[in-house]
Amino acid sequence: MVDASIHLLDRGRVRADMNYVVDGYAMASADNPNPEHDFAEFVVWNAVVDHPDATVLWDTGSHPKAGDGYWPAPLYGAFEHYDAADHDLESDLDAAGYDLSDIDAVVMSHLHLDHAGGLYNFADTDVPIYVHEEEFKFAYYSAKTMEGSIAYLASDFDYDLNWEIVHRHRTTLFDDFELLHLPGHTPGVMGAKIDLPDDTVLIAGDECYVDANYTDEVPLGPGLLWSDRDWFDSLQLVKELQRRHDADVLYGHDLERFESFDGGWNR
Repeated sequence: MVDASIHLLDRGRVRADMNYVVDGYAMASADNPNPEHDFAEFVVWNAVVDHPDATVLWDTGSHPKAGDGYWPAPLYGAFEHYDAADHDLESDLDAAGYDLSDIDAVVMSHLHLDHAGGLYNFADTDVPIYVHEEEFKFAYYSAKTMEGSIAYLASDFDYDLNWEIVHRHRTTLFDDFELLHLPGHTPGVMGAKIDLPDDTVLIAGDECYVDANYTDEVPLGPGLLWSDRDWFDSLQLVKELQRRHDADVLYGHDLERFESFDGGWNR
């Protein structure tokens, strides 16, 4: 195994109804026509993978002005990233001991606004930005038309960026660092399998927002699910890889799961 490490960056908190992330979490019934809703906190995170071949940033988080009108009001009302202003990418990298100039490549799990909001930091540079072909197409389709998903903002990614398009379902980025196509949440979500000297880490990303999506196989709420069938197939791939490699699985927004890894691996 290569002598790589993974450093997790805490990029703040989003408040949202659990019904968005766990389908049917609070359902009305004849006996309980007005169920209580759980308004929970979710983590936004990035990762820095220090690999012998490159220092790779995984995702870029929300735009720091998300709460100042940058995010459309309906989206911010549903997914309130209330401390985004305190978590600009440059400052959070600095707190972890990195500079923007240290980043050799960026992997975008997908281009939703809570993941792509820091891409402006790499505009007009030669830093490669890896994104899956299906995600790239769907993001522009969504942001530039009235179709697709409202969770894409053209202002997040419509820059002069050095895009590197990933085409296959499984792609080796570097030794022991494999990108996985995990469609479901969006057409082009990517995760990763990273083999470290003492651990294998599976980044599931927004294939699983929280543990209930993974452990109980309850899908995301309909508003966050592009394809139920693809989501289930992707989940089985992640679970099979976890079984084969006894891997740690990092979810997209589960705060407890994120904190359980104590800042990363092999640091």
